This record gives sequence, C-alpha cells and structure tokens, in this order.
Amino acid sequence: MTTDLNKDRSVFDAEGIKVFYNGFLALTDVYIKIPAQKIIAFIGPSGCGKSTLLRCFNRMNDLIPGAKVEGALLYRDRNIYDPQVNAVKLRRQVGMVFQRPNPFPKSIYDNIAYAPKTNGYTGNLDELVESSLRQAAIWDEVKDKLGEKGTALSGGQQQRLCIARAIAMKPHVLLMDEPCSALDPISTRQVEDLCLQLKEKYTIVIVTHNMQQASRIADLTAFFNTETNQGGRRYGKLVEFGSTEKLFGEPETEEARQYITGRFG
Repeated sequence: MTTDLNKDRSVFDAEGIKVFYNGFLALTDVYIKIPAQKIIAFIGPSGCGKSTLLRCFNRMNDLIPGAKVEGALLYRDRNIYDPQVNAVKLRRQVGMVFQRPNPFPKSIYDNIAYAPKTNGYTGNLDELVESSLRQAAIWDEVKDKLGEKGTALSGGQQQRLCIARAIAMKPHVLLMDEPCSALDPISTRQVEDLCLQLKEKYTIVIVTHNMQQASRIADLTAFFNTETNQGGRRYGKLVEFGSTEKLFGEPETEEARQYITGRFG
C-alpha cells in the first residue's frame, strides 16, 4: 500500500519527456512532478497529449507500434525507461483504468482474483476479493452474486469493478483515462466520490475532458494544448500545472484562461 510513501515526495518526475509515433512528434518537453496521495487531473483539447503522457507512466506506449519516448521519467527516483526496468512489474505498481469499462468475461470474483492468482499471490484470495471490492465501494452491491458475470453489471458498476481489479494488484498509483466518459451522471459521481476516498492510499492521475470533474476532485491540474509545426502537423505540449484552485481561478497563461472560460478555439 502507499501509506509508506512520504506525501511530500514526488512519485513521478517527468524530465523533458517527448513522445513520437512513427517518427512524428506527438508530445514535447514535459516537465512535471506528481506528488504522492493526491489526485492530479490532465485537461485540454483532443490531441493535446493527455492520454499519451498518461500511458508513459506505466509504459503502455511500449505496446503501440512505432511509439518512442525520449527524456527521463522517474518513478520513486528510478528512470522507468531504463532498459533494466521490467515493464510488467512496473504495471503491477502503476495500475490503469481505461475509458470504457472492460471487465473480463468471467465471474465478479474471478475478475478480481485472476491477476493476483496468475502472478503467484499466496494470500487468502477471498479476503483479497472482498477488500478490493470494498475499497472500490461496490462490495455491498455484489457480495451476494460473486459468481455472476462481471459483464452483467451496469456501466457504473463495471467501472468500479475494474477499479477494484486494479486495486487487487496492490499498486501505488492508479492511472485513469477518462474513466467516466461512458457513464451516466449518477455513476460518474459515484466514481468521483470513490476517487476522493482512494487518494488516502493511492496517487491518482486522471485524464478528463470534463473540467467540472477536474475542479471537483483534483488537487492539482495540468493543462495541455496543441501547436502546429511547419509541416502542418499538430503536437501536444504542457502549458500550465499547479493547484486546481489557482488554475481555474487565476490561470497564469492566456491559453489556459481561454480554455477554462470556454473561449478556447
């Protein structure tokens, strides 16, 4: 669990991160520190590099053909792009929840137990399943139907099941790529409330197009924007990063001010 982390210590330090897809620049010169046990939101227009950067934190970009990352990305003071770093082990510590709920076509119980069991977990699986579902605030809704398919749950329940599945691997960080974009307002609020509870134990980085969501739950917010190179191709850049209250109340850049006030583009 992350209770051993110093809250004043950076979990991630991005130092000049650049990302290329098939030789074309997608995101440039990102310098950012991600503190422990906070919620950090990435906002900005489509194509500005939010999800691209998020995927750097657990090296999901490794799975995209033609992707290349330059710069250093330190996780607890070690560059995760060092060739000696095992990406699979990294992903056990840096879990990910995707845009659309993607439960396994298995029982609710096996959705939680499968990955730990596959990775050699030797503890009590029943306790792990219950603990994970409780932390994801869904235990009371599913405790009497653990043998039923996870895909039979509602969209909001499926997303919380996926969060529980990530928690079961006992990560230090949870990455969330627009986790509420496919959910109704009630389910969205449930996931937001859950995030606020989980930050007591986890560092959460969330990509969202919903600025109201960022303002409600994020401690810190990073605003990204796009620029166009001489060849007419767009790439992303980090424009401003700081406390959510300050970014939404008194942004330092004109780009952020226009985006937040709805005059962007």
